[in-house]
Amino acid sequence: MTDRPTIPPFTVVTAAEVAAAVEADRPACLDAVRRCYLAHDEGASALPHSSFLRFPDLPRDRIIALPAYLGADFEVAGIKWIASFPGNTAHDIPRASAVLILNDLATGHPYACLESSLISATRTAASAVLGAEELVGCRRAPSVGFIGTGLIAEHVRRFLRDLDWDIDEYRLFDLDPAAAGRFAATVRADGVGAVKVVPEAADAFGADLVVLATVAGEPHLHDPALLAHRPTVLHLSLRDLSPEVVLAGQNITDDVDHAVRERTSLHLAEQRVGHRDFVDGTVADVLRGRVRRDPDRAAIFAPFGLGVLDLAVGAWAFDRVRAAGGGRTVADFFPSAT
Repeated sequence: MTDRPTIPPFTVVTAAEVAAAVEADRPACLDAVRRCYLAHDEGASALPHSSFLRFPDLPRDRIIALPAYLGADFEVAGIKWIASFPGNTAHDIPRASAVLILNDLATGHPYACLESSLISATRTAASAVLGAEELVGCRRAPSVGFIGTGLIAEHVRRFLRDLDWDIDEYRLFDLDPAAAGRFAATVRADGVGAVKVVPEAADAFGADLVVLATVAGEPHLHDPALLAHRPTVLHLSLRDLSPEVVLAGQNITDDVDHAVRERTSLHLAEQRVGHRDFVDGTVADVLRGRVRRDPDRAAIFAPFGLGVLDLAVGAWAFDRVRAAGGGRTVADFFPSAT
């Protein structure tokens, strides 16, 4: 006779608690992302396509649902529900807001609700820096260029800092010069490398490691000559590069079926040439040595941002928060069993 499963308590975890867990140990967070990619590569996941809720009269705004299951040593299911309203920033309101629900696999009951805009930014940054390390081959970049200096850029910068990357110079570009100036002040406060705010995106693109972290909905970088010095490009905003630029690089993503859709730059390149042969592989291929960096081309890592990454980072953060006595349990959240 099998034991009757127990409904787990329902616990709410705040943004401050998530932030404290991440700030305390970014290397362990990056390791969770690494293990997640390897588990997904082994087939220990279920990952339906994310669903985009759009609004007829609000073309820039969207809410995305990312359901997923992640097995291996994670064994968790859940869904992230994340809104992106770019106009919020004009009113000093964050562009993104999100929650992550984690489900118990014994009963199916949700057992946690975590503030997830930070989880989303964290997993994006962790996956980017993991990809950069694998494609560069070390934690060294003489110059790093940021195109877009908002929340995602700041999370990438913190991962580079906390993983002890050796960086001589930062080049910063943002359509809002004041935002670039604030970002520059933050970098300078850490006392690592020279910092320059540059007048054009192409100036930042001249760096050895380039981070694209904009809110662009259409390509705005069109010249393949941007890749002539063979940089490593972290294309986190997914829609900045024209098909011509994409086709000139060695393209790595996290999951081809997920990334080549929804009018990403990879999707536009596929529409241009009628195939996906220009996608050289995934980050898991690189981690396992199946794909190696082509020294004669720029490497462009364009991670779509898989729901399994949210589960990996969310479950990791939840365990850290609960181990420290955090989280607020709602005892009577579910109806009584009858």
